[in-house]
Amino acid sequence: MNLMMALLTNFSLATLLVIIAFWLPQLNAYSEKTSPYECGFDPMGSARLPFSMKFFLVAITFLLFDLEIALLLPLPWASQTTNLNTMLTMALFLIFLLAASLAYEWTQKGLEWTE
Repeated sequence: MNLMMALLTNFSLATLLVIIAFWLPQLNAYSEKTSPYECGFDPMGSARLPFSMKFFLVAITFLLFDLEIALLLPLPWASQTTNLNTMLTMALFLIFLLAASLAYEWTQKGLEWTE
């Protein structure tokens, strides 16, 4: 009974919000909305502008390194485990993997912005 009441309430609120958004007046674009915001791109222009593939590769590399560092964050709490040798071995392996992949990116000039 409580589940049905919660589902009915959620559905009713969602429907009400959609109806209100549909019936609200459409706001016209004015000069502040059409001016470039922070990045310098025209907000009313095409959103499919080309960008450098080098930027894309650096961004993906950053995400991968960031993920590896995020895996290192819970290590202080892992030191409370009963098998400390396994935890230290895995932590050192992860740090070695991070350092080796950074060295590989550096030698392959993957971190260079210009060629």
